[in-house]
Amino acid sequence: MTVKPYTEDGSKREQVEHMFDAIAPKYDLLNRIFSLGIDQGWRRKVIRMVKQEPVQRLLDVATGTADLAILAAKRDAARSVTGADISEGMLRHGRVKVSGEGLAGRVELIRADSASLPFADGTFEAATVAFGARNFEDLELGLREMMRVLSPNGRLFVLEFSKPTNSLMGVLFRFYFHRVMPFIGRLVSKDSAAYTYLPKSVDAFPSGAGFTRILERCGAREAKAITVTGGIATIYSARK
Repeated sequence: MTVKPYTEDGSKREQVEHMFDAIAPKYDLLNRIFSLGIDQGWRRKVIRMVKQEPVQRLLDVATGTADLAILAAKRDAARSVTGADISEGMLRHGRVKVSGEGLAGRVELIRADSASLPFADGTFEAATVAFGARNFEDLELGLREMMRVLSPNGRLFVLEFSKPTNSLMGVLFRFYFHRVMPFIGRLVSKDSAAYTYLPKSVDAFPSGAGFTRILERCGAREAKAITVTGGIATIYSARK
């Protein structure tokens, strides 16, 4: 089932772009409020995994306001980092952050669609996507594009929300995601649909073994899933 932010009619890509343009000014604030900063710990774990092998060029797809791209550069996970996103509003905020960190020479942010990445085959040794894969209009096409631009033996890392297997954690998570987050999101962002879309998109996204099978279908090998914080999120890794 394809979940869209606003209406069942029309392109998911266009609706996602509009949604993120609208919430960009409050996006980082809401992320920190909702996760209590835990999301930054998940990103740091992804970067530690990236650093296990040398990387010259790293691609961060659906980079948003460039949190992961900036972290990768600051932690020397790659010589150069390219962040790609369809939302110019998010990228605008990301560029301010990159400049503020003094990383303009190492982090480049470009507007690009995951379904048609403007890079030659084999350009990057590693690629990441954090909380963006479920926003792809065509999940498999986006993953295949990421695999295409990876060099032979290159590595792919996907950080995404998942559904906790622990029954108590699952109940608490669902209440927080479906009740608390949409209420706060509407108050702060003034976009009534964006934070209703979030829990629906997480519910619809394949997790665990279901997602690793999709990675393998898209040409990946050695696909693995590591749950974090009781299964609230999962880090997937794979190799070209």
